[in-house]
Amino acid sequence: MATVIQAAKTRLPQLLQTSLRGNIGVRAASTLDISGVYPPIPTPFNADESIAYDKLEFNINKWNTIPLRGYVVQGSNGEYAFLTAEERVEMVRRVKKMVPQEKLIIAGSGCESTSGTIDMTQRMAEAGAAAVMVVTPCFYKANMTNEAMIAHFTKVADTSPVPVILYSVPGNTGLDLSPEVIVKLASHPNIIGLKDSGGDVSKLGLVAFRTKEKGFQILAGSAGFLMPAYSVGCVGGVCGLANILGQELCTLVELFKAGKMKEAEALQQRLVGPNASVTKQLGVPGLKAAMDDLGYYGGPTRLPMLPLTESQLTAQRNVFKESGYM
Repeated sequence: MATVIQAAKTRLPQLLQTSLRGNIGVRAASTLDISGVYPPIPTPFNADESIAYDKLEFNINKWNTIPLRGYVVQGSNGEYAFLTAEERVEMVRRVKKMVPQEKLIIAGSGCESTSGTIDMTQRMAEAGAAAVMVVTPCFYKANMTNEAMIAHFTKVADTSPVPVILYSVPGNTGLDLSPEVIVKLASHPNIIGLKDSGGDVSKLGLVAFRTKEKGFQILAGSAGFLMPAYSVGCVGGVCGLANILGQELCTLVELFKAGKMKEAEALQQRLVGPNASVTKQLGVPGLKAAMDDLGYYGGPTRLPMLPLTESQLTAQRNVFKESGYM
């Protein structure tokens, strides 16, 4: 009997911890609505590459006038790979203080190791993030099997104090989370959604179909396919273009939801060129240059990322002029 009692005492904390995590996960999945449009905000730098928090506030004040759902802080456009751990967390702290309470803050907490991601996730939650977006580890690409991805995200979600959003961005990582992995992870009570930047709309539709009973939420990772993504079941988008044309993207969603498909289609087509320029063609330097051109603060990137050349800048401006945004 003494052995049984001792075993129960040993097991009880584990059971309580598991139960607590489960309850937190169920509550998060049932209450946190992440639908809507988010800009993955760039980290503004001064000429000496220090973070320009005054410029961050300038941008935030302008974005706060747009009906964005919230902000993704320390995503790919935030140059998180070039920031220290403390800088990443401080960006979230600062943004939290600058935005209205109703704006949702999603923080990028992904690191290469699972233990590092767990630690960063905890720190981001303490800094004010309502949810975290966790990118796939990718340095040891050949070893990042489906089983490795499932183990990584499961352990992070098990320990996270806030809901977890999977982040698949094959253009940067060379890894694309498969539908099978996503569907399996969607069963975890603390994994509430996916941001997918791959652009495979059929994949998004398949995942939406297979997870529709689980309350799993999918965010398109680019404005270039935002309307098609909505048409197959996505609930929003984390779009680099929202940093400069946020109102237009919010209008696109409103038109789609109102059933004004011709108007929505025309707007979506108009946004494709500018979006391509500031994402897959010129990336963060292109986005920051466009921000400077359109009334925001873009500023420099951090080395080793270089600014646009004059010819690249001219080409990008021509794209925006052709679409009527400059």
